[in-house]
Amino acid sequence: MYTTLETTNENGIFTVWLNRPEVHNAFNSTMLEELAECFLDLQSTDAVCVIIRGRGKSFCAGADLGWMRAGAGNDYETNYQDSLLLSKCFYTIYTCSKPTIALVHGVSLGGANGLLSACDLAYCSDDATFSLSEVKIGIVPACISPYVVKRVGEYGTRELMLTGKRIKGPEAQAFHLVNKSVPADQLDAVAEETISHLRTSGPAAMAHGKKLIHEVTNNLTLMEAYDFTARMIADIRASEEGQEGMSAFLEKRKPTWVKE
Repeated sequence: MYTTLETTNENGIFTVWLNRPEVHNAFNSTMLEELAECFLDLQSTDAVCVIIRGRGKSFCAGADLGWMRAGAGNDYETNYQDSLLLSKCFYTIYTCSKPTIALVHGVSLGGANGLLSACDLAYCSDDATFSLSEVKIGIVPACISPYVVKRVGEYGTRELMLTGKRIKGPEAQAFHLVNKSVPADQLDAVAEETISHLRTSGPAAMAHGKKLIHEVTNNLTLMEAYDFTARMIADIRASEEGQEGMSAFLEKRKPTWVKE
């Protein structure tokens, strides 16, 4: 189905593998288009969550050098259309209704940090290397900036984007670029721990929770949130999932979405 990705679905856990290991999973226009398509398609599945990770030695080395070389000779309109692919990819991951997790090993360079920052959660190995290195070649990490700033904050992003310095996993955690950095042999285990929590959460509730956070932090004034949040909780309480969840709680049993 895909030429640059590999997907697996095991017991409700949908994993999207960046699958260009010969170039450390550097992305080109095809990979960006396929990622956007894949995450859109996932909206209608019953996946508990979506994991994005890289095959081979690295998570992702950023933009493919051949793609960049071709872009250097393009006119403004062609470069603009290529850049829109980046924006579409990151936005589609960020707005995915399913919980999303990035698992990072090897390197995460340049635009790769947009992939992980667009995810709800990001974990890395201690020996992983990160860099917002665009300034070193005279450009800026424009399309990833909304997601990196959300994750890291303004002044941490200034330090990373202006210096382009390389940092390892523990420092990435200190910057909040990732949620947690762990020894390489514990990376899968920390993901499994999080997944065990997601499995006991209401699927619709998680999707509504993501929408709630997005609206409150991006689109609503405090007064607008006053009504929006009241309507949301009223709707959810009356929903089938909300009724089941509250009944299960009162009856001291597990709700139906928790599989034994």
